Order: sequence, then C-alpha cells, then structure tokens
Amino acid sequence: LAPYCKPATHSGALTGNGRWSCPHCGGTNVIKSKTTLTRMGMKQHQMYCKDCIRYYTVSNLVFNQYLEARYGECVEEVECEPMTIAALHHFFRKNCKVITLSNIPLGGPSMAERVTRMMAEEYDKTYGVDFVNLGYKYGYVAVLSGMGQSIEDIFPTDNSGTPLSELPLMASVKNYKDVAFIFEVADNATADYWVSIVRAQYGVPMVCGTTAVSAPKYYAFVASGQFLGLLGGMKGAAEYEQLVNHSATAVVGMSAQSLVHLLIIFLVVLGNLSFFMGRKYKGNSL
Repeated sequence: LAPYCKPATHSGALTGNGRWSCPHCGGTNVIKSKTTLTRMGMKQHQMYCKDCIRYYTVSNLVFNQYLEARYGECVEEVECEPMTIAALHHFFRKNCKVITLSNIPLGGPSMAERVTRMMAEEYDKTYGVDFVNLGYKYGYVAVLSGMGQSIEDIFPTDNSGTPLSELPLMASVKNYKDVAFIFEVADNATADYWVSIVRAQYGVPMVCGTTAVSAPKYYAFVASGQFLGLLGGMKGAAEYEQLVNHSATAVVGMSAQSLVHLLIIFLVVLGNLSFFMGRKYKGNSL
C-alpha cells in the first residue's frame, strides 16, 4: 500500500516545482492515471509518478496547472475566451464601462489583460477611463465580501500596479452599489461564490458563461432568477458571437465539434449493428 499513502510533506512544492508534481519524490515525470468525482461532485485526478512509481491525487485546478505547464495553455480558455471576447464586443459597442478581475490564478489574469486590451484597441477605448483590469486576488469569500464595502481596500492597485486613486473610472466605482451588471466567466465553482455573496447579499444583476461540463449545474440558477442568463460552453459562445454579429473562433469550432458528434453517433450505431449481427450469426451456427 506504500505507493498509495499520502506523504507528510509535499516534496515537489519544497523543491520549487508546481503542486501537480509528485509529492513523494518531487519529480515532474508524471502522467494522469484516471479522473474521479468526490461526494460533492468535484472533479479530481489520480496522477502516477514514473520516477518513484507512486500514485497521488490532485484537484481539477491543480491538474489544469499541470496541463498549462506541459502544453502551454489552460484548456478551459478554449471555451471561455470566445464568450469573453463576444461580451466585450457587446459592452464596448454600447459604450459600457468595463472592470475586470480574476479569482483564479491560472489563466484568468493573463486572459483578462490580453483580451480587454485587444478589444479596447479595436473600439478605441482608453485604459483607466473606459476599462480597468484589477488583476488577481486570492480568497473567494474575503475578496467578494470585502468589495461590497470598498473595492479599493481589496485592490489598492490595478493589475499593472497603478493605484486605483489615479484611475478616473474608479473614482465613481467604490463598491457594488456603483456596479450595474456582472458577467461572470467561470471554469469551476467560482460562480457559486458570486451568486451566494454578491447576487444574494447585494442584488447585482448577473449572468454566467461557463464550460460545457459545468453548464447543467447552473440551469437551476437561471430558473431561480439568480442568473439572468447562461452561456454554456462553445455552443453558448457561438450563439453569443452570432447575436453580436461577430462570428469568430466559437462558430468555427462548432463545425468541428458537430462533425465529431456525428462520428460518435455513427460509431455507436456501427457498434450496435455489429453486436446484433454477431448474435444472429452465432444463433444460426447453433
């Protein structure tokens, strides 16, 4: 049972490797063994270390860090980035003021910075006046609750280190009372915190864009009125792109996704035909 026992100290973290590295030997020569769900429905991944031949388990967030380290990008960005771009088309076209922030250290801060500046340049928007990126801050509950009192207390500076007092837009936005609408892009359970803290306690209207695997969970939030709308995965992003008359990567991706779905249906039908034909010939031979 030694390969399955948990170590007292994470050797990988001690040596400066990511939390996805092997906690037993600190090695990075690891692969995914299988994916499971906890009793709470949270996804977790069993990893296998080729160096010390041991197994260990990581959360879905840590597994995404592993994917980013190995392949250079966060897989959730494939679904979340197109809907973010479509939303910014919508907001900037209507001259809405935009403030972005992230509760997720992986992918969120860099995507917010890159995408907002790209779209702001297209619509000739000025940073600090028309849009601001607050960056990342750890701690869902403390951050979201604290912003209800004072955004500047939680984010003294923006993502680039500029004090909020020097940004004209933030002079008129002190807390949630000055926020008219929230668009939450979530690749995990962060949407739960926004609903339970911001929507429930401060009543700010809110919609959510999430990955396809997470979307079914949030249909009940729409039915209860806690979300005014929901974008589910690449399909939701593609529909939003068409609504704002800016078909892009999500619409293109849906073509490939549809072909894969048709291929899966064909293989299922073929497999069933093979099964029943095999039973028929077996019965005849008897």
